[in-house]
Amino acid sequence: MRIHSSDHSWLLLAILVIILSFSVALSSSDKAKEKEKKTTSVDKKKEVTYDGTSLIINGNRELLYSGSIHYPRSTPEMWPNIIKRAKQGGLNTIQTYVFWNVHEPEQGKFNFSGRSDLVKFIRLIEKNGMYVTLRLGPFIQAEWTHGGLPYWLREVPGIFFRTDNEPFKEHTERYVKVILDMMKKEKLFASQGGPIILGQIENEYSAVQRAYKEDGLKYIKWASKLVHSMDLGIPWVVCKQNDAPDPMINACNGRHCGDTFPGPNKDNKPSLWTENWTTQFRVFGDPPTQRSGGTNFGRTSAHYVTTRYYDDAPLDEYGLEKEPKYGHLKHLHNALNLCKKALLWGQPRVERPSNETEIRYYEQPGTKVCAAFLANNNTESAENIKFKGKEYVIPPRSISILPDCKTVVYNTAEIVSHHTARNYMKSKKANKNFDFKVFTETVPSKIKGDSYVPVELYGLTKDETDYGWYTTSFKIDDSDLSKNKGGKPTLRIASLGHALHVWLNGEYLGNGHGSHEEKSFVFQKPVSLKEGENHLSMLGVLTGFPDSGSYMEHRYTGPRSVSILGLSSGPLDLTEQNKWGNKVGMEGERLGIHAEEGLEKVKWQKLSGKEPGLTWYQTYFDAPESQSAAAIRMNGMGKGLIWVNGEGVGRYWMSFLPPLGQPTQIEYHIPRSFLKPKKNLLVIFEEEANVKPELIDFVIVNRDTVCSFIGENYTPSVRHWTRKNDQVQAITDDVQLTAKLKCSGTKKISAVEFASFGNPNGTCGNFTLGTCNAPVSKQVVEKYCLGKAQCAIPVNKSTFQQDKKDSCPKVAKKLAVQVKCGRDKKN
Repeated sequence: MRIHSSDHSWLLLAILVIILSFSVALSSSDKAKEKEKKTTSVDKKKEVTYDGTSLIINGNRELLYSGSIHYPRSTPEMWPNIIKRAKQGGLNTIQTYVFWNVHEPEQGKFNFSGRSDLVKFIRLIEKNGMYVTLRLGPFIQAEWTHGGLPYWLREVPGIFFRTDNEPFKEHTERYVKVILDMMKKEKLFASQGGPIILGQIENEYSAVQRAYKEDGLKYIKWASKLVHSMDLGIPWVVCKQNDAPDPMINACNGRHCGDTFPGPNKDNKPSLWTENWTTQFRVFGDPPTQRSGGTNFGRTSAHYVTTRYYDDAPLDEYGLEKEPKYGHLKHLHNALNLCKKALLWGQPRVERPSNETEIRYYEQPGTKVCAAFLANNNTESAENIKFKGKEYVIPPRSISILPDCKTVVYNTAEIVSHHTARNYMKSKKANKNFDFKVFTETVPSKIKGDSYVPVELYGLTKDETDYGWYTTSFKIDDSDLSKNKGGKPTLRIASLGHALHVWLNGEYLGNGHGSHEEKSFVFQKPVSLKEGENHLSMLGVLTGFPDSGSYMEHRYTGPRSVSILGLSSGPLDLTEQNKWGNKVGMEGERLGIHAEEGLEKVKWQKLSGKEPGLTWYQTYFDAPESQSAAAIRMNGMGKGLIWVNGEGVGRYWMSFLPPLGQPTQIEYHIPRSFLKPKKNLLVIFEEEANVKPELIDFVIVNRDTVCSFIGENYTPSVRHWTRKNDQVQAITDDVQLTAKLKCSGTKKISAVEFASFGNPNGTCGNFTLGTCNAPVSKQVVEKYCLGKAQCAIPVNKSTFQQDKKDSCPKVAKKLAVQVKCGRDKKN
């Protein structure tokens, strides 16, 4: 189906409903004091306050267009381009979580270097003239391992997370003061002339507050008082917290805040929307998706969450613009800017012409300042709306924006921005002469230990590895075997998650795993036992720590019940009747063989093609050609971890197939900063046997397939309009609908791969002709576009029906175009 952005645009428009449905009227004296400023540039020493309408920065009301960029999910080398593109997309604010377990992985030892350099990240935002919202935590969720809480907190005596618990509050206060004192020392708060205009303490706390009863209310009041008492000169929010203690602002998270958010809990607070998801994150076992918005490098993702994070974001994990979503949002931001004065100073009014339609408009009495939003809630057909003496046709489930209450400049369902398809081009340079060498881990048969139950896996690994060994031995009498007429005995292992590999007497029996929705699973298999002592070995496997819910410090995983069924003497419970030995991690991890300095610590063998599970693979490769983004495709592999030059690329899981049979994620981003021009070390730890590393390849990532798909009756792009002297005016005398195509960087349109003016079908990268088509379509597009970095094609009958004949006059025409971008050979 065609990629369509009407859903998220609809929801973004609902921000206006939230902001202004609960606004309070301003007196004329207030207005005189707070004249609107035309620029949103970051000035020195800004006072940030608020009232029931908006945030007020240096006495000027602001509409904030904010996007999330999580600094650890990209590299410092990528930050400038991502921030720049965010600003070009119409944003004036960047919000980010602060990741406690990134900054304090060991108690008392802080890290603010590399991808953890929070100050550098905020400085770059400031350099781009943008504001910052700092979402401090301590808990962030964010599909990040342990919700951002460091593992060592679990081992603090008497601790309970996120409640009125003295140990948790003590460590939280210390962490919060470290971060905020750093921001203050660097003069990053708006009150000091910096870009931070808003802070957030805690995250979606109402989701767990009831579990803690009165202690939950005490905790959120304590957390709010903590940050407010530091007197940093900025307002603070708590999201999804309808009973936010004063002066905290309760904000909304989610896709449907326009329908579900009851509004601020005090009239003097503005309505704010901290998260409006443009899509849903992916977990292993989900159907594959093409695009994402960040990378969970190394072992940083929450349980079962893919390495590629937050699919379908406007900027993908490579920092490339995902069109048409990016452009459609950019146009929305432009349209809202044309409405800014009416939104911030007008009086809100609502009309409901029918059950399916709604008009929300904002007028400043005695002036021409007016902006309207005409909504059609009918999901199947267009609706006519009459407003101020004029009739408007509104497409199904969409909103039209009229920044002067007369002129439609944007409709959420009519996408006039161009589309792109992401391409993975096999690298010619990087895929030469792989010479894989291998090292296989030894499966322990008997580890010394005195535990009478299998140790809980989170506590065993302490977030230092994904792997924990369990071994036990048990005796079988000949009578248990000879009298068993019903066939082989059965080994049954009940696990709380996440995955498990099993060996009996040195023979590999198989593996099992849970899922994001159901972590627990049962491994059960008939086994051949021998008389006398038998040895059972299990490898518990994590896919990250949990990131949500109450009492996270008491969340457990790993094997919990082990028994042998089908013996003549009855079931044999190994869980509590045997001693268990444990070992943390792989030997290769302990020796550091994922990096160059550790390679010589083990003896590597030549690749045979029939390697068992738990095998390390290493080879060298040259960096892919060009400076485009790079990735590795893990075809032929099963499940494990990837490193390049010692840097953790992330977890892969090719063998966990959703119903359609394709892995959730195939390509894994390798940032260019991880790479050298030549001789890059690739190390893979593979859990499964008989994989085919020779099928792995390196790819270059681009968006050189550019498309447009526009109906002849669509509203022309909002870029044709500006506001001057309180009036919306056309920038040019001839405002017409055009299909605009643009290549990235220095590339130019090298080929027109598809063009049809009629009723074409499909999506970018997969268009097909319909029953109606203007024969000269491709010729016309080539005339306008070939050899150019960008082009604009008029979308009308006169452009494509040069003989003035229309073979299908009753068909509403659409123009579908697909072009290829490339560099001239001399470039």
